[in-house]
Amino acid sequence: MAKHIPNILTVARFILIPFIIYYIATDRFILALIFLIISGLTDVLDGWIARKFNFITNFGKLIDPLADKATQIAVLLCLAFKEIIPYWIIVVVVLKEATMIAGASFLYGKQLVVSSRWFGKLATVLFYIAIACSFGIRYWNNIAADPANSVSPLPQFDLWIYYLALAATLFSLVMYYVTFYKQGYLKKENLKIENEEKSKDTFNHK
Repeated sequence: MAKHIPNILTVARFILIPFIIYYIATDRFILALIFLIISGLTDVLDGWIARKFNFITNFGKLIDPLADKATQIAVLLCLAFKEIIPYWIIVVVVLKEATMIAGASFLYGKQLVVSSRWFGKLATVLFYIAIACSFGIRYWNNIAADPANSVSPLPQFDLWIYYLALAATLFSLVMYYVTFYKQGYLKKENLKIENEEKSKDTFNHK
């Protein structure tokens, strides 16, 4: 049972997504931030447990980054819908993730599982920081909008962090390609050899 704890924590991150979305939709940004922090802590905890006790599984390698991206994209969509961030940020993120999914599916067909790398985690962390700043700014500006409160609204400095996160996202995409190319997974000669072997297997089974 203990070996399943990291995967249980990962699945818990999926369960937290509807709560985060609900609190964003109802402008309860502090609660949204609390649930987002809990989600981030489970991410750190499941990775630490998996490495510490050697509970790493192929399922975990696949589902962990998926939980990260599902949380990230769901929150960004909500923020875009509420006009806190521009929609084009979502477009860039979704295109990058679609490219990653296509590449991961290709490598999975070669019986290879793509695990998270530091450059992918960097982009995720920057997006989490930007989202947390968005929550804080929106919460503060909602207070500032009340004439009874004599506080000044905050500028949207969170957008600059989103731009930095997008740069890290594109960097991670390039780095994943370079990494797997250096490992020989994407070289044409290897693909040619693999296709020839598949053709021979198919012919032999006829």
